[in-house]
Amino acid sequence: MSMLTPPGMGGQYRITGDKYPRMRPPRRHGRHVAAIAASVAVLGLIGWGTLQLIDVFTGGDNPTVAGPAADCRTRASAAPAAHTAALPEPGRITVNVYNATKRGGLAKKTADELKKRGFKIGDVGNASKEYDQKVKGTGLLLGTPAAQDTSLRVLGTQLAGADRRADGRKGADLDLIIGNGFKGLTGQPAADQALTKLSAPEPAASPRKSC
Repeated sequence: MSMLTPPGMGGQYRITGDKYPRMRPPRRHGRHVAAIAASVAVLGLIGWGTLQLIDVFTGGDNPTVAGPAADCRTRASAAPAAHTAALPEPGRITVNVYNATKRGGLAKKTADELKKRGFKIGDVGNASKEYDQKVKGTGLLLGTPAAQDTSLRVLGTQLAGADRRADGRKGADLDLIIGNGFKGLTGQPAADQALTKLSAPEPAASPRKSC
């Protein structure tokens, strides 16, 4: 203890100044700095947490920031949209009916039934040597390559199990060649149901989100 310190005034008090002694407790700058730094850190964490919650519930407005919500939107938008080619009505399809079996009368009977169902009928008769008694299934449907996804699909609803093929023809007419496994056209109710489903297919299922 300094000789200038009055008795009983030591400890937390000290003598400062050059001329007149003043007594005051020592300054604690370290505690104030630590308290300010801790407050700033806490406020920063609160602000960061708030921004994270906003991004979670809103999906984030910044497209450059990657996150679960952004990934889900990307996968959903990248999913291919269902596309269905325009299908012609039966009344716009002309069908030639040929019999490739040994049973007589099938071509005319089948043509008459197709006409009742709204199709236009072209030639009716026996199949050419290329197909005569060589079609083992229920039938064979022939048309241009462009008809594979349009008019041939429509005609296919009338004869279940028939094969569809493309050939080098130039016209839009279709050929229905009756095969050895033919037992008649598909029943009217089932054919109408298949045609309705074909014209208005069910929408594609939404992509599953894993977020």
